[in-house]
Amino acid sequence: MTLSVLDVTRIAQLARIELSEAQALQVLDQLQDIFSLIAELQSVDTREVEPMSHALDVGLRMREDVVTEHDERERFQASAPMVEAGLYLVPQVIE
Repeated sequence: MTLSVLDVTRIAQLARIELSEAQALQVLDQLQDIFSLIAELQSVDTREVEPMSHALDVGLRMREDVVTEHDERERFQASAPMVEAGLYLVPQVIE
């Protein structure tokens, strides 16, 4: 993707960033470097590379699946204005 100084100043205007002409040229150079890097990365053949879920080859630490809290549903629902069959009832707000 190629950008011009006019593109950079337009983007800066939309972002409400004030840039001088020298700053716009500097930003243009930086953006062109970024786009060059992106183009270089996209040119790499990754068809044989298996997708990874994490940048490092790590596994999740597993813990025992044990109950750590007691069932206090009855206590929590005691203060509710309307409860039926263990569910909180709320008034209809959308017709």
